[in-house]
Amino acid sequence: MNNNNEEIIETVSPARRKLIWSVGILSLFAAVASSLPFFSKKDVIACKPESKKRTLTMLTQDGKLVEIDESLITASRKKISNTELQNWIKK
Repeated sequence: MNNNNEEIIETVSPARRKLIWSVGILSLFAAVASSLPFFSKKDVIACKPESKKRTLTMLTQDGKLVEIDESLITASRKKISNTELQNWIKK
């Protein structure tokens, strides 16, 4: 009886191992295929159209921020002090 069971186990074992290997390989292919979209380069949609001209953000005399084309600015760039800024802004 014991001898008969060992023969059955030996004949079933290679088929079972082959099944386990094939399931393992298929699951590996499925994991690789499902991870490919995560590594591909995605197209980024810009929120704002890209401008070719460089702009500067400037403060107007009434206290509003505006963007001005850099080519229109010809004055020398110099930072002003806080007191000069406070006296310049019209309230």
